[in-house]
Amino acid sequence: MANEEKEKSVGKQLEEKLLSSRKNGLLKVDADEIEIADAFCEGYMKFLDDAKTEREAVTAAIALAEANGFMPYDPSRRYAPGEKVYSNVRGKSLILCVFGRNSLDCGTKILAAHIDSPRLDLKQHPIYESSDFALLKTHYYGGVRKYQWVTIPLALHGVIFKADGSRVTVNIGEDENDPVFTITDLLPHLAQEQSKRTLSDGIKGEELNVMIGSRPFKDDDVSEKIKLNVMKILNEKYGIIEDDFISAELEIVPAFKAKNVGLDCGLIGAYGQDDRVCAYPALKAVLECDNPADTAIAVLTDKEEIGSVGPTGLNSDYLRHFLESIADNADVPAYTVIRNSKCLSADVTAAFDPTFPEVHDPRNASYCNYGLAMCKFTGSRGKSGCNDASAEFVSGVRKIFDDNGVIWQTTELGRVDLGGGGTVAAYIGNMDMEVVDVGVPVLCMHSPFEITSKLDVYMAYKGFSAFIR
Repeated sequence: MANEEKEKSVGKQLEEKLLSSRKNGLLKVDADEIEIADAFCEGYMKFLDDAKTEREAVTAAIALAEANGFMPYDPSRRYAPGEKVYSNVRGKSLILCVFGRNSLDCGTKILAAHIDSPRLDLKQHPIYESSDFALLKTHYYGGVRKYQWVTIPLALHGVIFKADGSRVTVNIGEDENDPVFTITDLLPHLAQEQSKRTLSDGIKGEELNVMIGSRPFKDDDVSEKIKLNVMKILNEKYGIIEDDFISAELEIVPAFKAKNVGLDCGLIGAYGQDDRVCAYPALKAVLECDNPADTAIAVLTDKEEIGSVGPTGLNSDYLRHFLESIADNADVPAYTVIRNSKCLSADVTAAFDPTFPEVHDPRNASYCNYGLAMCKFTGSRGKSGCNDASAEFVSGVRKIFDDNGVIWQTTELGRVDLGGGGTVAAYIGNMDMEVVDVGVPVLCMHSPFEITSKLDVYMAYKGFSAFIR
């Protein structure tokens, strides 16, 4: 080793000492760690298939939590170090907590990820008949590129609450024996006028109509025979009538499963990876966290894609209320707990796409297989709407990752003037808490088939685990 150092020029030695360098993470790890990462992603891919909506993600997460010794949170109880609880927030968000050895005066360590994804929601009066087809009217949710949702197999997920208050769970299109649905598009021979539209208007919102049936109910006295036949099938399966759509949350999502991508199977392709690619590693990190120094919390939240609004979004007070509750039970001022808490806003970022390099600053973009990506600020243009993490906190997170062998990189979300985006970090920061965005780079973000690196997914789990340990 000494001889090798002598052979290096002074400049080369200074370069290695002073300058940062980027390197594909797969060149930094051995075969054993790659195998561990691949095995971790098998569980992640199953979670993606089981949890295509926020309600399904909460249900799946609670099942995993209870299997790992978590119990429903009791606000009247004082908890001892090492005890594990969860709080179900209206069936669409979830808080998991492992009480730490240190007093809550020291604050908590929080991982916050969202479990909603862009999709198509059914309107309140969705079903109609036209030209001998039965169709569903939709209203897109979040930042979708509408043209990507046509001519692919679609599934129907969600819940219906009938007039008597009883709940019906709907899931059609996932089982091999289920039918699927789709949205039609024009053939190129007849699309001359449509092709003159801009890409964003190639398919319009009111054209996202889902094909749901084509066979009529045979009765000449019925005017809408195909619609009636579809409702008859739904009534026989779920006991619902048309008016029950008014009190329903039904979502159209892609019907396909998570898949390995590439001959080397190094990538994952699936719907909903924004942001379940961070939610699952955060969930696993907390599930496997035993007797941490500071109380460890994972927040799996709803409504991030539309501004974190409503009682299940992090712009509400549900996290604050939980922190206030555990503080009261420990006889610690709630503001002390919140002020001393630290959070990783676990959300995805845009991976560098070699087909569209012009939208990135390549020196400050994240790359697949280069590890977990830290984004000091998000927002748009002049950092509008972002949380800009402090240098002190970023330094502390750097040290945690470096000390624990986490492969990580820094990133921004595209070139400065091209757009940007937001996360839950701003709402966490507004609570008077240190927070920085840390997540997995994603290709084809917000599409029905998003792409991530298995190594990056595993490094998210490794980084989150180190942060809360």
